[in-house]
Amino acid sequence: MKLNVFKCCFITAAFFIISCSTRKTPAGSTISQTSPWLSESYRATYPKVTDIINTRLDVSFNWDSAFVIGKATILAKPYFYPSNQVVLDANGFQINTVSLIKGDDRIPLKYSYNNKKLVIQLDKTYTKDQKFSIFVDYVAMPYKLKVGPDIDRTDDRGIYFINRDGKDKNKPKQIWTQGETECNSSWFPTINGPQEKMTQEVNITVANEFITLSNGTLEYSSLNGNGTRTDSWRQEQPHSTYLTMLAVGKFTIAKDTWNDKEVNYYTEPEYAPLAKKVFGKTPEMMQFFSKKLGVDYPWDKYSQIVVRDFVSGAMENTSATVLFDKMNMTEGQYLDQDYEDFIAHELFHQWFGDLVTAESWSNLSLNESFATYGEYLWMEFKYGRDYADLHGMEDLQTYLRSAKDKEVPLIRYNYSDREHMFDEVSYQKGGRILNMLRRTVGDDAFFKSINLYLTKNAYKTAEIHDLRMAFEEVTGQDLNWFFTEWFLAPGHPKLTINTLYDSNSKQVNISIRQNQDLTKVPLYRIPLAVDIYVNNRVERKEIILENQNQSFSFKCDDAPSLINVDAEKYVVGEKTENKSLEQYIYQYQHAPLFMDRYEAVAVIKNHKENKDARSTMIMALNDKNEVLRRSALDFVSDLNDDEKKSSYDRIVNIALKDEKSLVRAAAIKQLFSTYSSYDNDQIYKEAKKDRSASVIKALNNISSGKL
Repeated sequence: MKLNVFKCCFITAAFFIISCSTRKTPAGSTISQTSPWLSESYRATYPKVTDIINTRLDVSFNWDSAFVIGKATILAKPYFYPSNQVVLDANGFQINTVSLIKGDDRIPLKYSYNNKKLVIQLDKTYTKDQKFSIFVDYVAMPYKLKVGPDIDRTDDRGIYFINRDGKDKNKPKQIWTQGETECNSSWFPTINGPQEKMTQEVNITVANEFITLSNGTLEYSSLNGNGTRTDSWRQEQPHSTYLTMLAVGKFTIAKDTWNDKEVNYYTEPEYAPLAKKVFGKTPEMMQFFSKKLGVDYPWDKYSQIVVRDFVSGAMENTSATVLFDKMNMTEGQYLDQDYEDFIAHELFHQWFGDLVTAESWSNLSLNESFATYGEYLWMEFKYGRDYADLHGMEDLQTYLRSAKDKEVPLIRYNYSDREHMFDEVSYQKGGRILNMLRRTVGDDAFFKSINLYLTKNAYKTAEIHDLRMAFEEVTGQDLNWFFTEWFLAPGHPKLTINTLYDSNSKQVNISIRQNQDLTKVPLYRIPLAVDIYVNNRVERKEIILENQNQSFSFKCDDAPSLINVDAEKYVVGEKTENKSLEQYIYQYQHAPLFMDRYEAVAVIKNHKENKDARSTMIMALNDKNEVLRRSALDFVSDLNDDEKKSSYDRIVNIALKDEKSLVRAAAIKQLFSTYSSYDNDQIYKEAKKDRSASVIKALNNISSGKL
């Protein structure tokens, strides 16, 4: 699932806490660790009592009452222990009949029902090798479910009827489902939780005017002769029950392919002309992920459908992702926000979450952290590490903001509400931790390990130790320390880094202190790269931080221009450094990564009185990363008159030609605010040809005097 959270890119030192002060810290102290984050309220994985092998659903709909008229045929068996009953989750149903299917006969079964649990007494005791088929004739009434006694929140209805009376002329009639976490039992009888996997058939009867979508492939459509049609969808590979979906509406289907598999994009007809632009990179993503993971896209087809009023950003139902209506875009809106991260996130879920599913909500990170890191991997492949690291930085900042009020483990067994697992820890922090793991073991080992994890656990569930053991099997290393610190404990390191060159001893001295509260957060073991820049050369040193206070020394004949600790910029935490302004300027100009330049600019922009700082910010107008160009544009007002004048042509060029629309809009705003005495009318006239919504908004604000 992709939460509907939007990140803003601001150049700030608030989360990396970079400073220019010098601190002396003692070296070599350690602290013993307890486990204060463990809680008594343990959330166990749901027990497996009945194993659903296949579910066949025959459903139609009453739009007026928002009822689902359903017939469920469930093929099942006891999971291990013999059993003479089946307990199904069925939330707020009218149960008409419950039967055992034997050949062509249906034998009525005794059952009890308390509006949530359907307890069915079988005709005998079955062993784990004996299958049985149950037939349930029911009516689901999702809009009669009341928040409190029936559901926890309005977003738990499981199935939604949009504009069902057709009175809103600006909104189409649609039906769509949202099963995660445990909401599918509000429209068909099943077993809740990620641990239960099944194959399925979904037969959907609708008016002929509507298009349907479900998991798997459309086997056939049957005209019923009364103005309705039944579409029969089948998925023969097992998946978790919460991933079952259907959608109904007046959609236009844009067709694509990958390796002879259908790849389809369902949109409202009005937005169909842009569907290929919005979703057209999907086949390339499928190819990239398949090759990178060493596991081909595992399902029969892949569809993406945009619906109205969706309860989240998107949902990775197996082979059929549902996305919110902000994906209904004009071309101008697409220029400003293409939502490519959403598309990559949900597609990566088809491996992490759908093919291999977290066995419990406590292990949700195995779904969401990987999907979040899938965004990074795609951007790194398609646009380069510089662009991907910007996305990673945004994720880190999002997590660190949340950590001020909440420090919990990534894998947590003591949540009060399973929905609370869908947070900045499971998503953003988890994605950054996977990046740390990748940089720690190396690319080859990382991708071989997750290939092993996927192939060993395909079409099954897994927990965090399955991932650890896959990494240990591939690398031959004990990685329990990494998983204990980063996956099973809360918080993050808070590092104070001091560097000094001693000209007498000809040594670079580095001292690092871990400042996190060690009664609540672990003392971390962190492998770090240190780049030392001397005489226009760079030498890398590898260190391991594992004490609360630790010092490192390296022989160096000449004074370095820069000592760059955490040169790979992968630590998930906060850093305070004592580098001088001159070192940060050198870092911006010579260090290779976006995060090097980002950290440098965060300090440099606060020294507007310094000529070299201003010159560096002028240089940043040409930075290859859009967020740094925007930061440099914000700095233009702090230049002196000569610097402003010499920068004017560059600002104009950015306003008209920068590849990023948000940068163009920022440049237009700067022309109006800083260069108001210049004749910019022709520039504004030329900019009006821009189709970007943000540029048009900036120009409209200039016209109305709102800027």
